[in-house]
Amino acid sequence: MRLLYILATYLLFPLLFPALCLHRKTRHGLWQRLGFYARGSLPPRGDGPVVWLHGASAGDLLALSPMFGPLRARFPGCQLILSTMTDSGYAMATGRLAKDIDGVVYAPYDLWGATRRAVKALRPDVLVLEYTEVWPNLIRAAKRGGARVVMTNGRFSPANVERYRWLFRLIGNPLKDFDLMLMRHEDEAQRARSLGARPDWVRVTGNTKFDSLASGPAAEDNVLREVLGLPVGARVLIAGSTHEGEEDVLLGVYRRLLARWPDLRLVIAPRYVDRAPRVVALAREAGLGVGLRSQGNPERGQVVVLDTIGELSRAYRLATVVFVGGSFTKRGGQNILEPAGQGKPVLFGPHMDNFKDSVAVLAGHGGIQVEDAEALHARLAELLEAPGRIEELGAQALETVGRISGASERNAEAMTTLFPHGRAGPR
Repeated sequence: MRLLYILATYLLFPLLFPALCLHRKTRHGLWQRLGFYARGSLPPRGDGPVVWLHGASAGDLLALSPMFGPLRARFPGCQLILSTMTDSGYAMATGRLAKDIDGVVYAPYDLWGATRRAVKALRPDVLVLEYTEVWPNLIRAAKRGGARVVMTNGRFSPANVERYRWLFRLIGNPLKDFDLMLMRHEDEAQRARSLGARPDWVRVTGNTKFDSLASGPAAEDNVLREVLGLPVGARVLIAGSTHEGEEDVLLGVYRRLLARWPDLRLVIAPRYVDRAPRVVALAREAGLGVGLRSQGNPERGQVVVLDTIGELSRAYRLATVVFVGGSFTKRGGQNILEPAGQGKPVLFGPHMDNFKDSVAVLAGHGGIQVEDAEALHARLAELLEAPGRIEELGAQALETVGRISGASERNAEAMTTLFPHGRAGPR
């Protein structure tokens, strides 16, 4: 059955390859994706174990980042190598996360040859895969190379369980190769067991993405305020991680609010920064002054487009209230806990399928879900009329984030059980 999967990947790969090379998320790092690494692209092997952590995108790497410290504490001298599929993830790893890791690579395509070359080059002692990143060839290559394989923040959607079951019957069950499956919730742990994971290898430890938020809000960033062109004391609505089709809605809501609160400023952070020119054009079509953060907003526009990577969390510190995108489209939402961790009230739309766990803890506790543009306008108007209510909701959001932390420590501790005869070391 494994052979069937290997053959299928090689048959399908030529069909997918042109799209992978041209897509804006995945068009760089071709040789690394094939398992070839230039001299000097990997750190020299140290005395401690190599922990290879894989997250598909920038947001996934941020969710892994709270584990860096706990892993170093429990595996002294370890090397932390990150892999990612997207160009934005690679930029995040080489920028914001660079000081905390030892190396970063593009994840290999899940081909028999590419994964084996990657494992041979990186020589991991532990491979950590996040969420539902179940790549059979990579998992098998890691196991054959002597690594332990771990899932963190594990999740299996109930809607997809039968599809997984059918696929695993067809190609062999990769869950049997995991040494630990660290799940977010008990219901997801039950689904993992029902799909064939060994019950004693499945544990519920929570979601590490909550941990990076638990330290509380940082002080306002006056440098960023200046380059965004936001007047001191002005009300600020920040729309984070927006997608195509949402900016039109937000600009319409903003124009209505502006008539009552002329000092209100709107910061739009598109999920993909290469959409910034499109957002600028929409704002101008709406008759609004607009500027780019990358240019320092010289126009001092009412609308500012955050067209840089890695600054959204900083920008949230400046917000009066936040709307998180991906939720008025079929995208399935974006991270609503990041602004909550800055002590800000968070509004979001009805489509939050990928962040149901976040909605469950935040809705009614500093988070507000709205059905459409009219409801968004109504709730924003209510909040802007009641500054005390904004402070109350922000405090609730911060308290909620503080209550759900600790998964990173639990995950790192669980990984120590993989080596019952002592700490992992170089091979």
